[in-house]
Amino acid sequence: MKFNTKTIHGGQHNVDPAYGSVMPPIYQTSTYSQSTPGGHKGFEYSRSGNPTRAALERAFASLENGEFGLAFGSGLAAIDAVVKLLKPGDEVVSTNDLYGGSYRLFTQIYEDFGIKFHFIGMENAFRIEDFVNEKTKLIWVETPTNPMMNIIDIKAAAAIAKKHNVLLAVDNTFATPYLQRPLDLGADIVMHSATKYLGGHSDVVMGALVVRDKELADRLYFIQNASGAVCGPQDSFLMLRGIKTLHVRMQRHCENGKRVAEYLQNHLKIEKVYWPGFETHPNHEIAKAQMDDFGGMISFVTKGNDYDEAIRIVEKLKIFTLAESLGGVESLSGHPASMTHASIPREEREKTGVVDALIRLSVGIEDADDLIADLEQAIGG
Repeated sequence: MKFNTKTIHGGQHNVDPAYGSVMPPIYQTSTYSQSTPGGHKGFEYSRSGNPTRAALERAFASLENGEFGLAFGSGLAAIDAVVKLLKPGDEVVSTNDLYGGSYRLFTQIYEDFGIKFHFIGMENAFRIEDFVNEKTKLIWVETPTNPMMNIIDIKAAAAIAKKHNVLLAVDNTFATPYLQRPLDLGADIVMHSATKYLGGHSDVVMGALVVRDKELADRLYFIQNASGAVCGPQDSFLMLRGIKTLHVRMQRHCENGKRVAEYLQNHLKIEKVYWPGFETHPNHEIAKAQMDDFGGMISFVTKGNDYDEAIRIVEKLKIFTLAESLGGVESLSGHPASMTHASIPREEREKTGVVDALIRLSVGIEDADDLIADLEQAIGG
């Protein structure tokens, strides 16, 4: 089954034999009747499992060419479950340019539990091996990274992980399985903030994990059930609905992203544009090899690296809504230093390029000419 068909049918079957509903029904129930203790029809309690959520989890697995999918109440809840595979004294090698919420969870929650994190630049993936030792249990990769759009070689990272018997987890939120499938490249775990492109309509908060190994899946299912960070059936239904248009949305995100990136690159007031589709973008050739297109996420800095100018631009934009998050059908703008990455100390942020004047765009599926005109009136000639 090809990807465009998977978005609509992948992992799905008739979950409503009573009436033949085309969409999985919303099973808005907390518990299920039993004919005898333990005698049930596959579900006991909705924290442990729900038919609507189960349909979504099968869809997640299908999109990423995995075997097992798990749906969580948020992307951070999904990341939290992965870190709970570890024990005090274990170490993690993570990219140094990553979502601020991931950094906050790692440093302000799990470092207090005795887990050590190494945040390094992974543009040269072979550098990862310099930080792997007998205590290392996990390599955490984002690619493209948030917000600098750095590209990390997943195959190279997977080879290092397998050599040292370490788990490799890839945050695939920016690329989505439409553009990139990390399990096929050797990763053990794929994570999504499904809130973003998978849902695609800015109306649901959710996280996802996908794996192939049953033992690993069983450990994660246990953590999910024991910790209880699950999503509800209504949100599962909304996510299933969003996934059905992922392929057509992503095609337009990529088309519009290319138009906007090229416009910004040629603008006299723009100092630097970060978009992996440019031949001059670091690791562009790796992006070409492991991605099917380059997506709709773009970051840029105006000339002079002026904080006030960056704030003026995002406040003046009209079609690009100034808001947290990304990946919806509507275009969004953000100021990472004061929004998504505010939890990262300024000194650490600036080492990776997240300067105070950096603006991040999530290019939506509106008419590209309107998006460019909006940027033109906000930035000025």
